[in-house]
Amino acid sequence: MLGKHQAAYEEFYHSTHENEHLDSKTELLVGLAAAMAMNCQPCTRYYLHQAKQAGITKGEVTDVTAKVMAVAAGQKKLQMQEVLQHYKIDLERFEG
Repeated sequence: MLGKHQAAYEEFYHSTHENEHLDSKTELLVGLAAAMAMNCQPCTRYYLHQAKQAGITKGEVTDVTAKVMAVAAGQKKLQMQEVLQHYKIDLERFEG
């Protein structure tokens, strides 16, 4: 799919697993959060498998899941606020 760019992408992707500042556990949890946030099921599956092999606990995975959910919910809240403000919609005037 990426043609001549495939090798460059693979090199870049693999380089993100060799962190100077993050330990391997943190790197896996960040990867899991990013995969979930990007709605990438194969990536989420990959990071869950890697997390299990690395001894990451169910509690740690659920904490990451909760954080991703909180950020997503916050983004949707801000999106709604921006629409209401931009289009001057007053929800207080809605009936029902």
